[in-house]
Amino acid sequence: MTTAAAATRDVLDIVLVGGGHSHVGVLRSFGLQPLANVRLTLISTDTHAAYSGMLPGYVAGHYSHGDVHIDLQRLARFAGATLCHDEVIGIDRQAKTVLCRNGAPIRYDFLSLNMGATPQVTRVPGALEHSLPVKPIAHFNQRWLALLERVRSHAGSTTIAVVGAGAGGVELLLAMQYRLKHELRELQLLGRNADALRFHLVTQSADILPTHNPGVRRRFRAVLAERGVQVHAGTDVCEVQAGRLHAASGVVIDADEIIWVTQAGGTPWLAATGLALDDGGFVKINAHLQSLTDARIFAAGDVAAMVGHRLEKAGVFAVRQARPLTDNLRASVLGQALVSYRPQRKWLALISTGNRYAVASRGSIGFAGGWVWRWKDWIDRRFMRRFSDLPGIPPES
Repeated sequence: MTTAAAATRDVLDIVLVGGGHSHVGVLRSFGLQPLANVRLTLISTDTHAAYSGMLPGYVAGHYSHGDVHIDLQRLARFAGATLCHDEVIGIDRQAKTVLCRNGAPIRYDFLSLNMGATPQVTRVPGALEHSLPVKPIAHFNQRWLALLERVRSHAGSTTIAVVGAGAGGVELLLAMQYRLKHELRELQLLGRNADALRFHLVTQSADILPTHNPGVRRRFRAVLAERGVQVHAGTDVCEVQAGRLHAASGVVIDADEIIWVTQAGGTPWLAATGLALDDGGFVKINAHLQSLTDARIFAAGDVAAMVGHRLEKAGVFAVRQARPLTDNLRASVLGQALVSYRPQRKWLALISTGNRYAVASRGSIGFAGGWVWRWKDWIDRRFMRRFSDLPGIPPES
């Protein structure tokens, strides 16, 4: 691929929108191997990026906030990049600029999108006003800490409903239940009762964990039953009121807190960019992770929809896409041939059960145990160390 801009400008701008799992890999790679005449800019609404694989462990109390977040300021400094703490609201492809809510437009020669998916809470009446979406994680964390404090101080019962029974919903519910019950047991001397908590898991699907094999689903059905979680399968939520879910079947579920973990969609402003999008509003990309519409724009992770592959919205793909995305951004600047990303047909999911126990799921294979959780913990911590152990950059204070 040739680059006309290279002939007219000494410095080329690569702009990264979002601090997702792919972009942190890109930044680390450029820090280890800088490219001359390239100016990197990262635009992010957050200064610390949460690693989704460790979020349930954080909620359960196994990890601190620092354990599960990547410091984007340190990482940008290591990469020689500028961190722009702002919210992107659009792209002017003709002017080759990214439009920000608070700052001036930022020019790009090559642009990459990795800002995840956006909860589609507006599709169900009342969901936006009366539920808590798990993303953005920073906002969820604020509400989670408030809920934690409220349960500690509230002497009565508390009912929590989680809408969405994929791996994210099931894992998050079990993590919240584990942490809250643990907190109440610590307060037993004050007359608190850990059994005063009630949990509902609501899903439109006929069963929980619909993308996983029957053995894995069976294990989690048993765990949920053992822990007293009421599962509402085949329940299509059609309206959310304050403290209440209404299903199309007429079922009504009362809850003090409603957590929204259903399938998300593309960021709304993408619709005005002219980029080809799929039905979910995600950017259609080719095997090079390029937009089908604009070869200067790349996308990875949840915001991308790879033509010819129906990839689950799972962090493993964003992590794996970091390398080919980096290679292709470098190749684009240098006018070299691009490489293809080949997604794995099967991938390993390690799904925790709140306590230090996890279930492994890969295709038709499933196994479980405390050792699986320790294995997952080792993998996750090793991944995070890649972004904390940065040569020449002082540790975070």
